[in-house]
Amino acid sequence: MLQRLQTTDEGLKSSESTERLEKYGANILKPKNRFNAIKILLSQFKSPITIILLFAAGLSSFLGDVTDTVIIVTIILISSMLGFWPEKGAADAFEKLLSTVRVKTTVLRDGKEKEIPIEEVVSGDIIILNAGDMIPADSLILESKELFVNEATLTGETYPVEKSTGVLKAETALAQRTNSLWMGTSVSSGSGKALVVSTGKGTEFGKISETLKQNIPETEFEKGVSRFGNFLVRVTVIMVTAIFVINIYLQRPLLDSFLFSLALAVGLTPQLLPAIIAVNLSHGAREMAQNKVIVKRLASIENLGSMDLLCTDKTGTITEGELKLHSFQDLKGDQSEKILLYATLNAYYQKGFENPIDRAILTEKKADVSQYENLDEAPYDFIRRRLSILVSKNGSSVMITKGAFPNVLEVCSVAETEPGKVVEISEVKGQIEQKFEELSQKGLRTLGLAYKDMDQQKTIKKEQETGMTFLGFLAFYDPPKPDIAKTIDSMEKLGISLKIITGDNKFVAASISQEVGLESSRILTGSEIARMDKETLIKKVNDTDVFAEIEPDQKEHIIIAFKNCEKVVGYLGDGINDASALHAADVGISVDSAADVAKEAADIVLMEKSLNALVEGIKGGRKTFANTLKYVFMATSANFGNMFSMAGASLFLPFLPLLPTQVLLINLLTDFPEMTIATDSVDKELVENPRRWNVDFIRRFMIVFGITSSVFDYMTFGILLFIFPGMVEQFRTGWFIESVISASMIVLVIRSRRPFFKSKPGKYLLAATLFIGIVTLCFPLTPFAAPFGFKPLPISIILLIGVIIGIYILTAEIVKRFFYKKVKL
Repeated sequence: MLQRLQTTDEGLKSSESTERLEKYGANILKPKNRFNAIKILLSQFKSPITIILLFAAGLSSFLGDVTDTVIIVTIILISSMLGFWPEKGAADAFEKLLSTVRVKTTVLRDGKEKEIPIEEVVSGDIIILNAGDMIPADSLILESKELFVNEATLTGETYPVEKSTGVLKAETALAQRTNSLWMGTSVSSGSGKALVVSTGKGTEFGKISETLKQNIPETEFEKGVSRFGNFLVRVTVIMVTAIFVINIYLQRPLLDSFLFSLALAVGLTPQLLPAIIAVNLSHGAREMAQNKVIVKRLASIENLGSMDLLCTDKTGTITEGELKLHSFQDLKGDQSEKILLYATLNAYYQKGFENPIDRAILTEKKADVSQYENLDEAPYDFIRRRLSILVSKNGSSVMITKGAFPNVLEVCSVAETEPGKVVEISEVKGQIEQKFEELSQKGLRTLGLAYKDMDQQKTIKKEQETGMTFLGFLAFYDPPKPDIAKTIDSMEKLGISLKIITGDNKFVAASISQEVGLESSRILTGSEIARMDKETLIKKVNDTDVFAEIEPDQKEHIIIAFKNCEKVVGYLGDGINDASALHAADVGISVDSAADVAKEAADIVLMEKSLNALVEGIKGGRKTFANTLKYVFMATSANFGNMFSMAGASLFLPFLPLLPTQVLLINLLTDFPEMTIATDSVDKELVENPRRWNVDFIRRFMIVFGITSSVFDYMTFGILLFIFPGMVEQFRTGWFIESVISASMIVLVIRSRRPFFKSKPGKYLLAATLFIGIVTLCFPLTPFAAPFGFKPLPISIILLIGVIIGIYILTAEIVKRFFYKKVKL
């Protein structure tokens, strides 16, 4: 196979890999879209209403009305650019953010190990694999050492599969190909070296990627957007169809009636919603990045803001995350140099993966290992929860095993009570377990250490971990972070409950939870969960603060149980065994230093493992959600009210209240301030509690504020008809000014629950609103007024319109106060 792929066991040369990358493309399932800008531009025209309107404009030109055609097409193009530029900028910014958390893999290049992004892997590469690594491409195993791979993403098999070198028949089923590795799977334990055979879409994972993409579940936010969009479309179809039919019944010109109905539809439908959402989310992602929170999936920002429960391990989030070796005790409780030496040998010679426990042993205490030769290793895995190494001194071999206390104790038949003296394990088992409990109750993470003389043996297997001699205890201390109690209190004030899920024993979990102020009495252990059915677990989870002695697969069960309790659940994990829980959570959160498989599964990556950084991220998510809702409120209040008023007025006026081109111009001008929503300031109270989409609330908001807007629209109708009887152009000009300025100014009212003068808007929103107001007042005086059918108005009429708008703003403020007292979001 090496010859077939024109490579060697020392890997490719850098020049060869570059040529292959250019020839065969990047190792990705979905090719990068070089025409992303064109795609975004075309998406601005995908609305059926816009397409029909362009067709109608073409028909109008065919019938001789070229001026209206030019105006309609120009307005549609400007509106599209208004959505295109910010959305393209948002997409570009998001791509830059994603590049900061790229998953990498180790390959042999020019005979040396080199870390490269997964997408740069090519066929013929030799990859080096260790526990926690993602498999970057379909590969053939060249070397393996106790190599176990999680293939659940591809085969559905939940237990890790052992992999080794060998030759199999070509017809061997995918799940039985023990000599092969598949893209998208991950190393659970052990180590290995493999030859890359297929990359990108040529992999088995690539062949089914299209099917897999269809199974990505919608976030809570995406579901809310979909419900809101469907609601407005139904309202629009009913209203526009009715208006068109009635205008035809009243014998109005067919084309004018059709264009007027379509223009109303443009005003009613939230055309800018996709662009507004993209800009808001991208702006939120950039702000969160400044707080060391990188967003991998934009829609997860809103879920982060809606999150009301966070599950996390304690290490590095609740505690400092830097283990310190507290003691190395024998059965009597005395410090033992032999235990320190054996622990150091085990930590120094293990090659599986770097971990805080071994780092603590090697950093804090020094022992001379120079006289020992490393022979072999049985790597750690999450089933045995032990790690064994085989070393030799003066021709005599010894196997040293360290790991979770119960898992080490279960393979011991004797115990060393003092140097050179061993007794049956049954004689001292009670004493050993009592000592373990004492250390654990002090908050010390306690491991067991054992050994076994192996004569002159040169290799070991995990099956040989039997009949061992229990030597003593390794106790580690990971102190709580100094400000963690304050951080937990901040989360509670944000309406977020914190739940600890840890593999540590219940005594350690209880000690730590007491130190940080959690209710230690509410602890549920993995063994207790194992005896529960799903319904019982669902009833128990809300009354539990700490889940201790949890097995890897139980994490996912706990997350799902919380979700069944109508919680929006976040899960913070960075380990090899956290991937399934990260997938199951509404918001999967990892850290930049996490295992590849955890970082790949996460929606959000913290550049530092800190709850403080996450708290800032949550606030950012809520600000983004609040600003998205502001656009929704604008689209369903003044805009909707104006369109509703025009629809109603068209039924009793002897002429169309506004021409189709004038309606489209109103929509364009009122869109400008709305595009600055992402930069608007957010009131403190909107960040304090998690919120979700509530279409019923939006429906009530639309009815109340839409009717309020329509009342003043009809007041304007009456005054204009009284002042300008039979003067259609002046009537339309007056209503145009009132519609645009009122719709722009009302934004300053409905953007906040506070009185508008007590909530400072963002400078860009305020500037855009004032700018549009000035443009609207000046527009009838420009050369563009005549093609649109506008005429200048007397200053007295403009002042009168200003008074109406002022009264409208004050009335809306009063209505807002009563509305929020009666209706809760």
